[in-house]
Amino acid sequence: MFKRKDVFFTTLEGMADILLEAVEYFEQNVSKIEDVTVFAKTMKEFETKCDRHVHTILTELNKTFITPIEREDIMALTTSLDDVLDGIEACASRFEMYDIREPDEYIQLFADNILRCAQQIKKAIYLLTEKKLLAMREPAIHINELENQADDLLRVCVKGLFAKVKDPIELIKRKEIYERLEQTTDYCEDVANTLETIIMRNS
Repeated sequence: MFKRKDVFFTTLEGMADILLEAVEYFEQNVSKIEDVTVFAKTMKEFETKCDRHVHTILTELNKTFITPIEREDIMALTTSLDDVLDGIEACASRFEMYDIREPDEYIQLFADNILRCAQQIKKAIYLLTEKKLLAMREPAIHINELENQADDLLRVCVKGLFAKVKDPIELIKRKEIYERLEQTTDYCEDVANTLETIIMRNS
């Protein structure tokens, strides 16, 4: 049904690889940032690499008549993967803009959650390229569960923020970062939903 080395699949694998690498870097460094400029710049470099893969897929879609799965599914998967990396990069850029250097347990919890999402995304993408469609359902379900956990975490951390932080500027900065991190888990869920659509259409 699929060609193993199809350019679309190899490019999606590349996006999943970069996404996981970027999230690993974010998770490992977000609680001990020594240089916010370097942190933000490195995350931007990951995002730029991912954008190149998006360009490759768009170019190939424009010149390829027969695609391994529906064109709209390739586009939706590409967009949702790119959204995840854009989301985590936008969070990193806020650390530089707001000069945030202090460790934050809630940000670390979000980072751990997004890392687990990225691991499941990579697993699912590689199952797709190996033609193991039904097996993709397990990581997709995990991603949905992780997104639900992130929803709960957002409620807890915003409540704690208003209870503990008295400086209104600091409160605004932290709240935006929490919300952007939670939104990134929503983008991960978009990936999972697209994977479910692919399973239904091709099984």
